[in-house]
Amino acid sequence: MTFAQPQILILGFILIPVVALFLFWVHKKRQKTLAQLGNPRLIARLSANIYWNGRRWRRILRLAALALLIIAAARPQWGSEVREIEQEGLQVIVALDVSQSMLAEDIKPSRLDRAKLEIADLTERLDGDEIGLVLFSGASFVQVPLTTDYLTALNYLESAGPDIISRPGTVIGEAIQTATNAFDTSLNNQKVLIVMTDGEDQETDPLAAAQAAADEGILIYTIGFGTPEGEPVPETNQYGDIVGYKQDQNGQVVLSKLDESSLQTVAQTGGGKYYRATAGGGELDSLLGEIDNLQRAQLASRFETTYIERFQIFLALALAALLISEFIPDRKSNVTQPNVRTAFRFWQKRLAPTN
Repeated sequence: MTFAQPQILILGFILIPVVALFLFWVHKKRQKTLAQLGNPRLIARLSANIYWNGRRWRRILRLAALALLIIAAARPQWGSEVREIEQEGLQVIVALDVSQSMLAEDIKPSRLDRAKLEIADLTERLDGDEIGLVLFSGASFVQVPLTTDYLTALNYLESAGPDIISRPGTVIGEAIQTATNAFDTSLNNQKVLIVMTDGEDQETDPLAAAQAAADEGILIYTIGFGTPEGEPVPETNQYGDIVGYKQDQNGQVVLSKLDESSLQTVAQTGGGKYYRATAGGGELDSLLGEIDNLQRAQLASRFETTYIERFQIFLALALAALLISEFIPDRKSNVTQPNVRTAFRFWQKRLAPTN
């Protein structure tokens, strides 16, 4: 037998002895009080009809009911049953830009950190959907294949940064193609690609890649990080500390600007929408509202073993013990009542003033 909430049993180990000692103390105090009233034989006659054993059993049953209630609250379990659970959902892949320009701080704490926070929030709000992660800068690769193990995906996400891909640049078109190949085409559910980037790509053709993905039935949503005005691109050391800012051949500080026009066109081509990232993350609410009603399909079936709850047995026994205790009488029905007149005369004589 196991318990779902064994910590409650600790309460029982403390509470039951305390209650038992309290009841014992009350009983002893009552006996002492009676002994102080006067003649023991008279007191015995007056209390002859009290059913002492019945009172003792009432205390025992009520204490037993308390113990049974505590055991029931701890949720005892034994035996098990196996259930087949069918999992349905979407296929969602996030393509995350980890290029050096994503370290710009025109959105706090930085473009990349803000994107990571949104991905973490996304995984918490997905309900059975599969999620995958593609990282890209000057090249792209699948960091996390489609999975429902959100914790593993988040662990890989934490280490994502510019140093994970040695080739500089931003290849959005190649990232879209990499993500397209990562979807499971054998499942008849909606496939969603979310591209998180600042939009600067001068090496590939994102529109052609978006059109090819759309032809495969993939919806593309883009989230732009940064500002159109631009922000200097930080350069960091091996510890991640900013040591300066990127400069061009003329020694001028390079500004990384959000290319909203390109991202809007990519999203439109892919049948989705474009959102600009904000510090509050409200764009994620809008995005989830868009994909919430998309077609879902059965992703997998799994077997889950659960223990059978047995608290009902102990609860029923506790109620039975309380019910039985209420039927135990306080007094004996076959005992002759003491002569009250005799008792009155006894005390009248005892308390009468003596000359």
